[in-house]
Amino acid sequence: MKKINKYLILSGVISCGAASAAAAFVQGGGSNLLGTLEPGLWQFKAVGGGAPATPVRQMCVKNQERLVQIQHGARDCEHYVVRGNAATMTVSYSCNGAGQGLTSIRKESARLIHIDSQGIHNNAPFSFTVEARRVAAC
Repeated sequence: MKKINKYLILSGVISCGAASAAAAFVQGGGSNLLGTLEPGLWQFKAVGGGAPATPVRQMCVKNQERLVQIQHGARDCEHYVVRGNAATMTVSYSCNGAGQGLTSIRKESARLIHIDSQGIHNNAPFSFTVEARRVAAC
């Protein structure tokens, strides 16, 4: 596994630009998949074993790296790219004192991805699969 320098990630967070986020992952030895996704308002819909009545959730994504750690929000977490290419990536992350997770993203287009994530948040396990779609600017 390759560790992503958190200062490079921070530069992507500050600029909130697709190019900066992509550069942080490429320079860290990971995939540039996140940099190819469009920032904006993303809608998350549970798929698979989720309850049919699960509400659709929306989130303004200015920094695509937040898609890796949806359960942990904007916390400062360390990311390790387990594997990645232009269409898929798997990232392990750890949020000091707040838990950790493992997220796999499969890209359909710059506006449609599938996210599988599992880990620990607030001392409790979580696991979810969602279809994420960019729906508007924010």
